[in-house]
Amino acid sequence: MGKLIYYIIYPLLWLISILPFPLFYLLSDFFYFLAYYLIGYRKEVVKSNLKLCFPKKTDKELKSIEKAFYHHMCDMFLEMIKTLSISEKQLKKRFVYKNVEEFRRLEENSPGVIVMCGHYASYEWATAINYYETNNKGYAIYKKLKNEYFDQLIKDIRANLGTTLINSREAIPTMLRNKRDGQKGSYYMISDQSPKRSKIKAWSNFMGVETPVFTGSEAMAKKLGFAVLYLKVEKVKRGFYEATFSTLAENPKEFEDFKITEIFFKELEKQIKNQPEYYLWTHKRWKFNKKDF
Repeated sequence: MGKLIYYIIYPLLWLISILPFPLFYLLSDFFYFLAYYLIGYRKEVVKSNLKLCFPKKTDKELKSIEKAFYHHMCDMFLEMIKTLSISEKQLKKRFVYKNVEEFRRLEENSPGVIVMCGHYASYEWATAINYYETNNKGYAIYKKLKNEYFDQLIKDIRANLGTTLINSREAIPTMLRNKRDGQKGSYYMISDQSPKRSKIKAWSNFMGVETPVFTGSEAMAKKLGFAVLYLKVEKVKRGFYEATFSTLAENPKEFEDFKITEIFFKELEKQIKNQPEYYLWTHKRWKFNKKDF
């Protein structure tokens, strides 16, 4: 059944991806209506997260953020599909890296680079860095889907950007193998994931709430001596983004444990507080309470 659905869905997604941008975003508006008003996709999770993180905002303010978030979420979902057919020229116009020279500098001076990203603005188009004449081989780490055909569908959608997609279980072996073979790599890691209960090693005061944090990016950087960057992505207007690299650690082994992770979350928090509608509020970031540990 999964294989059949794959062969039905893929052509449909391709047709969506080649729509002119005005029609493309009209379709996103339709998905917004479905997701927000008809289906109510994870509305209670979104409401709970916003209320927890912005206790001083009025119900009217929270509702405004909530609606703006659903609009952005639908845009981003469609933009992921757009990746199937978008040209290099189009993508470089719509996702602009402002300081690629900082990325290249660390590529040159480090055996590898880890780019820490948050679920903010457009993390789907972030690996467009491959269009900017960088030197390292690019990797994007993702969580593998249980259904092999849907997993392949995600790979097919994201393959157009030229980055090698590896699932989270392959990440450490790939890094170790590349380091051993002298193959420099740049690894994009979504680093604000909520860790499994059994793997919680550190907590951070994130958005005013004690939050368990994923420490894998920092751990691998320290183990392998890789430089660490924060990718700050900002939404300029609908369908247009700007990204800036900020160096978190050139020599990560010099930092005390979890300090790099803490800095990352502080940088991400600044962005969220400035424009909260662009964060992915549908995830259960705050499902664990430190008092229970």
